[in-house]
Amino acid sequence: MEQWVPLFDIFLTSPTPESEASAWLNQSFSASSSSATPITTGSFLSLLMKPLDSIVADDSLPSSSAWPPSTNRVMFIQTLPNMVQSRILSFLGLESQRFCSRDLARLARTVLDGSQQLDFWVQRAARNLLDGMSDSSYEWISGLSLEFEEDEFESLPGCLKDSGAFGELVLPWLPVSPEELNSRTVTGNSENSDESSSQVEEDEDVDMNDVLEEMNIDDPISVHLEPEIQKMAVSLKAQVADFQSTSKTVGLANEIRKLCLDKRGDSLTILGLIEPWLADDETASILLSHLTSGSEEELAWASQVLCSVILPKLLVLEEQASRVLVTATVEYCKLHQRACEYALLFPLILRQDGINNPICDVIARIIKESLHLAHASSFCQKLLCGEKDERRVICLPCHRYLITDKMVWTESLFTLLQSILNHNVHLTQSSVDHIVYQAQQLAEIFSNSLKFGNFLLCLVNKCSPFLKPHKLTLTEVVEQNKTFLARSILGKLAGL
Repeated sequence: MEQWVPLFDIFLTSPTPESEASAWLNQSFSASSSSATPITTGSFLSLLMKPLDSIVADDSLPSSSAWPPSTNRVMFIQTLPNMVQSRILSFLGLESQRFCSRDLARLARTVLDGSQQLDFWVQRAARNLLDGMSDSSYEWISGLSLEFEEDEFESLPGCLKDSGAFGELVLPWLPVSPEELNSRTVTGNSENSDESSSQVEEDEDVDMNDVLEEMNIDDPISVHLEPEIQKMAVSLKAQVADFQSTSKTVGLANEIRKLCLDKRGDSLTILGLIEPWLADDETASILLSHLTSGSEEELAWASQVLCSVILPKLLVLEEQASRVLVTATVEYCKLHQRACEYALLFPLILRQDGINNPICDVIARIIKESLHLAHASSFCQKLLCGEKDERRVICLPCHRYLITDKMVWTESLFTLLQSILNHNVHLTQSSVDHIVYQAQQLAEIFSNSLKFGNFLLCLVNKCSPFLKPHKLTLTEVVEQNKTFLARSILGKLAGL
């Protein structure tokens, strides 16, 4: 246990736990190679999954009858603070190629199956870890499948299998037969991770297509509504603009939800008639908190709520957003991350005039507090390198003119990207390539911009491994910068 204390200190205190933990493991692997207890990925997972007995106190029983207290079997990781658990699970997801996928899936599955109440971020991190594993087909929910194939992580290389096919020794200096080696390997799920990943993306595309078809986004012609429905919508619109009390606003939210969900195919048209975005921020925050269908996974309704209540307010935002509105938005986006991506983040960043400082602050907070790091990384990949159909935008037809198909590069957009990098969101090589290309195109326009210079400095600090092929290009970009930051950036580039 003592040898792992520095690693747990990183997860407890470091502002960048994933990168520091990865660096610590790299150093410790080589330093402990000659040690009696070497540091390995397998030993770390074994420690995390070590079973322990925890005492469970039942407060509902009198103190005299609650003794002796009952015990519950838990893993070592479940005894750690919630923040540490979340960071460890996120780290395992980002560095999953170093670990056995079967063990990672078992760890995440056990955390999710625990009887105790899970912290929100621990649950999210465990779900993301399980989703990223090759054996996360969710067959374990209805019944475990007993048909497994060999796990590539711990299987014998093909050359060793062939050399021992006729009963010969596998290695002349190692008198171990193929049977003995095979007996030490473990079995795992046969699903290929790439196929699983592509299937998830395909399923997501199908879901989004269904949502867009259901919402009739591409058809600017309003759906014809019955006169009675139109009359009710106009009445609700008047109530939205007239805030009286919290209780009445909650009742109003219930009426809007009931009317829209009863007329599911026309719900977007109904919301367009009600115009909930015209409500003041306090009313909008109450509506957002109570416009729920009871299912966190329902993408269509959550997208409609965001694009009709919050998005129109933020698209025209010119001053600092109110705390009550931002807090309600962040909490809603935590529960509906995919809806947040398509009905809020993409439309805002693809704003016709580009984002400004107030919009940048709201987007940065949503990404930081509502999205998991892996989800934020995927979002950036689609934003920077995705095709037009990958950057799907969900909005009301009356607000479509405020949104374009391409990013408008402003100082605030560079500030947003800097905030994302400082949040330790991992960018891919292709994303970094696109950023460098845009910086090259815009170097002269933003030659006097301190925000652009700060972004370049942050990019060099955070993404230096990806910038080596672009060293000369970035040097030319920085040489055009006329701020006092240019010398510091050039010094960083010289060390690449």
